[in-house]
Amino acid sequence: MRQRNEHTIAHHCQVEGRGYWTGQAVRVRMLPASIGTGIRMVRTDLPSKPLLHVGVDVRQEQDLRTTLASGQARFAMVEHLLAALYAMEIDNCIVEIDAEELPGLDGSSAAYVDALRSAGLVIQAAPRKQLVIDRTIRFGTAANWLEVSPSPDGRAHFEYRLDYGPDSPIKPQSHRTRLNADSFGREIASARTFVTAEQAQQLRDAGVAGHVSDQDLLVFDQTGPVNNLLRYRNECARHKLLDMVGDLALAGCDLVGTFVSYRGGHALNASVAAKLLGVSQQRHPEADRRAA
Repeated sequence: MRQRNEHTIAHHCQVEGRGYWTGQAVRVRMLPASIGTGIRMVRTDLPSKPLLHVGVDVRQEQDLRTTLASGQARFAMVEHLLAALYAMEIDNCIVEIDAEELPGLDGSSAAYVDALRSAGLVIQAAPRKQLVIDRTIRFGTAANWLEVSPSPDGRAHFEYRLDYGPDSPIKPQSHRTRLNADSFGREIASARTFVTAEQAQQLRDAGVAGHVSDQDLLVFDQTGPVNNLLRYRNECARHKLLDMVGDLALAGCDLVGTFVSYRGGHALNASVAAKLLGVSQQRHPEADRRAA
């Protein structure tokens, strides 16, 4: 993989919307940060303005989304933002958020990508850490797994294989990409969150996401998307790949290898990020970069 230096954004930018789960209005403001800062999130709505450094050590288990927490600094549904920051190669950034849950937007990362592009990129005078996969390891079970293996060309390759079985309204599908800022923006960023009509009703019956309409994400019944149109034939697989990128970004370094997930989800993704860090060392590009 091409050796590169750390990056930040040139100017602040922001995205506004409502949380899927809470319905609360929220603003996400992204600001430039100095070398070595990493991604730091700040709760500007709380008196003490608590913050956390994004990483696998602050992830908390929660269904259907990725949540980070450290003391009062709690942030829900962060995966779409983290995927955009990682794919756009933004390594150092302060993210100010004035609510617990990040905005659902249209269920994709497109608004974050647009905002980051408008902010511009600054190259910083420090090498970005890399984690290079040098052997094949499969994590998970026969029913759902994530396999990491060496890259054929020194770059990052991601693939997601989706299969909910013959009775699901969402048909088996897959997507593979060589991940970079261009491919993410073109192929992945606009792929939206999805649920089945049954899952959507269960959430509404539980008193959450009542304000979310069929146009705010993809809802599938046996005939296909309800009151909506697909952006891609395999949009669901693309969105699961988006989530995988966001969750693996918790490793806090550039991942060089091939990452293939079969029916994986947030918990497996984060577990793999943690295990990769546990069995390997992050290294600067000028050092011996054979890891994992």
